[in-house]
Amino acid sequence: MARPQRQMDVSVATATEQDMDAIFRLRHEVYASELGQHPENSESRLSDSLDSFNSYIVARVGGRMAGFVSLTPPGGASYSVDKYFSRDDVPVPFDGSLYELRILTVAREFRGSFAALALMYAALRWIESHGGRNVVAVGRVELLDLYLKAGMEPVGKRVRSGALTFELLTGSVSSARDRLRRSVDMERRIEERLDWQLDIPLQEQEPCYHGGAFFDAIGREFDNLERIGGVINADVLDAWFPPSPRVTDTLREHLPWSIGTSPPTGSEGLIAQVARCRGVGQESVLPGAGSSSLIFLALRHWLTSSSRALILDPAYGEYAHVLENVVRCGVDRFVLSRGDGYRVDLGRLGEALTKGYDLAVIVNPNNPTGRHVPRRDMEEMLLSVPAGTIVWIDETYVDYVDGSESLERFASRSRNVVVCKSMSKAYALSGLRAGYLCGPRGIIEPLRLLTPPWAVSLPGQMAAVMALQDPGYYSEQYRETHSLRSQLADDLSALGDLEIVPGVANYLLFHIPSEGPDAESVLAQCRKHDLFLRDASATAPGLGSRALRIAVKDAATNGRMVEILGHALNGTSAAGG
Repeated sequence: MARPQRQMDVSVATATEQDMDAIFRLRHEVYASELGQHPENSESRLSDSLDSFNSYIVARVGGRMAGFVSLTPPGGASYSVDKYFSRDDVPVPFDGSLYELRILTVAREFRGSFAALALMYAALRWIESHGGRNVVAVGRVELLDLYLKAGMEPVGKRVRSGALTFELLTGSVSSARDRLRRSVDMERRIEERLDWQLDIPLQEQEPCYHGGAFFDAIGREFDNLERIGGVINADVLDAWFPPSPRVTDTLREHLPWSIGTSPPTGSEGLIAQVARCRGVGQESVLPGAGSSSLIFLALRHWLTSSSRALILDPAYGEYAHVLENVVRCGVDRFVLSRGDGYRVDLGRLGEALTKGYDLAVIVNPNNPTGRHVPRRDMEEMLLSVPAGTIVWIDETYVDYVDGSESLERFASRSRNVVVCKSMSKAYALSGLRAGYLCGPRGIIEPLRLLTPPWAVSLPGQMAAVMALQDPGYYSEQYRETHSLRSQLADDLSALGDLEIVPGVANYLLFHIPSEGPDAESVLAQCRKHDLFLRDASATAPGLGSRALRIAVKDAATNGRMVEILGHALNGTSAAGG
C-alpha cells in the first residue's frame, strides 16, 4: 500500500504508455551516448523489437524517473539472450516458467542509491507473481555484484557488445528474491524506503495458517487413515469428546441421503434453532460454513484499504491475515502483557476504542491465551464504544466457560456489536464446518445478501440442529474438560519451569524455559512420536520463540502428551520412539 514519500524514498510501479518515451530516451542516453554499445541517433531514443512484448517497471525518486528494468515473459518468438548465446548454453529449461530480466538501468545521478536494488527486487516479485520459476539475464559485468546479491549465478560465459561486456546469469526466482531480501539490510530498506505501487503484493502471500500439521502423518490425500488412532492432533483445538449421540445417530441413519441431497438453501432450520436456543430474533442470525467463511465474508464487505482496525495481540491469527493481507487496511494492535498473564485491561481497551476505528476484533475467550473477560464487564465497556466502530466478538470457546456468558442477546439489541460463533470446537463438529453470526439486523441483513446459497452443507445443518437440541450432553463434556485441563496444567507444571497461562477453554498456552531447546526444536522432537503441538508464535509472533499451545485431550492422551513433551524438553527419547 502506497504511503507518503520522504526524501530519497524510491517508488516502483509498472510503466505506463507515457513512461515509455522517457524510458527510450534514458536507454539512448546510457547505452548510446554514455556507454557506446549502440550508435547515437538523431531522435535520441533507443528501442528494439521486444519492447512491444515486454513489461517495464520504473523507479522514481521525488517524482523523477531514476531507472527501469524490462521483463520478457515466455511465449514470445525469442528472448534477448538468443542474440548472444545458444540455448544449449543456458542451464535452465526454456519453458512456460522462464522469464528474462533485461536492461536494468539507473540514471547517472541515482547510481549508488537504493533504486537499483528496488528495481531488482520488484522485477523478481513481478516474475514470481506471474508464475515464473526461473530467470535468465545478460548483465553488464560492472553490475555483476548486484546480480550476485540477488542470488543469480554466472554460467561462466561472457559476450562483448559494442564497448560493453555482458555475463550470462541464471537463477531460481524464489531463491533469488529471498537472497536479495536478506542482503544489504534489504528487509529494513523495503519497510522504510520502498514506496510499492505495483498491483502485486510486496511479499509472497501465504494462505492463512491454521495448523493441522498432523495431516502430514495421516496423509493429506487420506492414504494413511489407519494411523488416526496413534496420531495426537493437539496442534488444532478439535474437541476431545465425540459429538452428541443425537448428531451421530441422525447422520448415521440418513448418511447416504444427506450426502446426496441439496440442503435448505438459506439454512432456515438452523437459523430457527439458533434463534430459539439463544433467545434472539431470526433476523439477527447469519449462518456460514464455520467462522472462517464468515470472517472472510464480513470483513471484506465492511472494510477497504483506507479503513482502520484494532485487534488484540496475541490473538487468533485469522483476523490479522484477513485485515493485513486481504483487505490490506491499517491495523493497530492492542498488546496484552505477558507480565500480566495476557489479561485484557478493559479500561485501557475502552479508551483505545474511542480513537475512531472502523472495526475492533475481540476474541473472548482469547486464543491462544485462554483468558476470558466476564460478560457483564464486557457489556459495560461496549456501551461506550462509538457507534461508528463495529465490534466483532469471537466467542468460539465461550461455551466452555458457560453459555450464559455469551453476548449474543446483547449484540442482537446493539447498534454495532456482532458475535461470531463457531460450532466446530465446542460441539465437536469441526469436520462439518458450521457457524453463525449474531448481531443487529442493520448489520446482518446486508451480509445475508452476499451469502451464497447452500452456505452450510446438509450434514452440517443437520448436525448443528441436533447438537443444539442436546445441551445436557455438552454441559457434561464441558465440566469434564475443566477437570482434564486442570490436571494437564498440574502435570505440565511437574515437568519443570514452564510458565502456564491460566486458561478457561480446551487448550493451554505455556512458555518453555529460556535455557534448553526452543519451541521449534521441541515440536520437531514431539512429531517424531506423532504428537503435534502448536508453535504459538506462528500466528502471534510477539509471543516469542518459546511459546507452545496444547489442546486438552482425554486423560490417557493427556498423559501420553506430557510424557513425550517431557522427553522433548530434556532432549531424550520417549518410550516407544
